[in-house]
Amino acid sequence: MSELTIEDQYAAELKQSDIDHHTPTAGAMTNHILSNLLVEYVKLNQVKWYVKGANAFGLRSEYARLLALNTKNFADLAELLLDENQKPSSTTAELTKYSMLEENGAFKYNDANTLVAATIQDFDTENLFVDRAIKLAEKEERPALAAWLVGYRGGNNRNIRQLQAFLGNDARTGLDEEDDDDDED
Repeated sequence: MSELTIEDQYAAELKQSDIDHHTPTAGAMTNHILSNLLVEYVKLNQVKWYVKGANAFGLRSEYARLLALNTKNFADLAELLLDENQKPSSTTAELTKYSMLEENGAFKYNDANTLVAATIQDFDTENLFVDRAIKLAEKEERPALAAWLVGYRGGNNRNIRQLQAFLGNDARTGLDEEDDDDDED
């Protein structure tokens, strides 16, 4: 019996990844988070590079902090996936395929408040995947993965609160859908 070629091994990995993304596993959902972190890295840099106005100096400093945290989270999460015997996406094509964050080259021309509000929305979008991955990790009895994801969720919540404060908002302003139908009875 011969061993699989490198190409055959990668083809099998891609096939399994496709299966896992259609019937989500903790590993597949966590790969979405990893993908979002890659796109978020680019978007955070875009804000840091192009923010203008009276608060630009302070925002550049805050975005440098967010970038350092993003880089650490990306590396730590990939290592954790490997610890869990999962395969983190390892090409730019794979990572961009599974990201749910969107980029736009024209975005950089927005005012500081719009740039910050978009970052808040991205963290909130990421949390949708984090919450799902936590549930899947718990269901699959992956306590280390679940614990890391819970901590990451808490970090995202803190980033949201701090960026919302810059805009003069409470932590969840504009993020939670309000059910106005209840008030009409």
